[in-house]
Amino acid sequence: MDIFQTITFLVVLCAILGYINIRFLKLPHIIGLLVLSIVTSISLWVSAHWYQVNVSLNILNAINQIDFSKVLLKVMLCFLLFAGSFHTNATAIKKEIKSISILALFGTLISTFLVGSLLFFVIKPLGINIPLIYCFLFGSLISPTDPIAVLGIISKSRIQERIKTNIIGESLFNDGVGIVIFISISEVIEQGVDSYSFSKTIMLFMQEAVGGILLGALLGYLAYRLLKSIDNYEVEIIMTLALVMGGYLIADRLHVSGPLAMVVAGLIIGGDNLRTRAMSDSTFVYMDKFWELIDLGLNSILFVLIGLRFTMLDFTWDLFLLGLLSIGLVLLARMVSVKSLALIFKKQLAANHKEQFVLVWGGLRGGLSLAMALSISSLEVREPIIFITYCTVLFSIIIQGLTIGKIANS
Repeated sequence: MDIFQTITFLVVLCAILGYINIRFLKLPHIIGLLVLSIVTSISLWVSAHWYQVNVSLNILNAINQIDFSKVLLKVMLCFLLFAGSFHTNATAIKKEIKSISILALFGTLISTFLVGSLLFFVIKPLGINIPLIYCFLFGSLISPTDPIAVLGIISKSRIQERIKTNIIGESLFNDGVGIVIFISISEVIEQGVDSYSFSKTIMLFMQEAVGGILLGALLGYLAYRLLKSIDNYEVEIIMTLALVMGGYLIADRLHVSGPLAMVVAGLIIGGDNLRTRAMSDSTFVYMDKFWELIDLGLNSILFVLIGLRFTMLDFTWDLFLLGLLSIGLVLLARMVSVKSLALIFKKQLAANHKEQFVLVWGGLRGGLSLAMALSISSLEVREPIIFITYCTVLFSIIIQGLTIGKIANS
């Protein structure tokens, strides 16, 4: 299939699976799409390999040719993050910014090295060879909570607003931290441990994270001034599209965090104070619905793609066991990081034991972790890391996503 046929297939499949979910399963939208797309993937594999159906084989081949990592990181992520932050309560984020910053920065760092150390400890009895540095690499890609999964599930759950704000805010900002750690460990792997420089890592973080935040603030303020000077919803919507696409390209050229830039720009433009002064009521209604549809459409395609990749995993029973263990390791590391930070920063991160558990269980992983895993170049460790990442993501979205509301209200 060519590009148009592939996109058409994905959109049609999203529509069909979305209808089946709403009509029969009645699961939350993205969870229902993920479950049904896994079933579709298995059905295609069975019909292609057991019954030699050429159409199914062609579809699987076309899906296999999609560069998931590139599609998400280079194309979809900027739209999804801007749309998500645009619809987030910026005032609530500002109020909880201290606790969000603590969770996003220190929580990601603690989890990264704790997951890596625990994984290295448990793989030896299974006879799976993943060097320690790659265990830390897995820790860096699985530790950040995924903003796309969190916004798609947590934002619609009945959770106490303050805790919900912390979970959503952390997910919006900690992906930038995780990506910087992932890049730093990748450089250590490529250049060798002897060439590692802590000061270089700090400079990289400052450039990527702080640079991304500053760029997003600049773009958001500039867009606000331009939107305020006119009242035409068609042009204003196109201007926000230009902001997202052009801003992400500028961030890439400046080597700063595009995701963080989009998050900050979205929070500024969608914030109550600036929004009411920059847009008329009718313009905001159109703007809100436009980005809601962009968010819904791209989220649907993303989680269908995650499900369709199910049969492309290299399955062995050792990897399956390691995948189950990795789920426990990630949850354990998340719990240790949240509880230790709540103990150290009692004033800034004021949360009782139940609220801490909700923070732990609400830290969903998603497509961003899988995209980083797929970008690993080493063939020796790539497939095991992809498999255990996939297991953790599936458990996180389906099991944690379906139960977080009940746990929070119990």
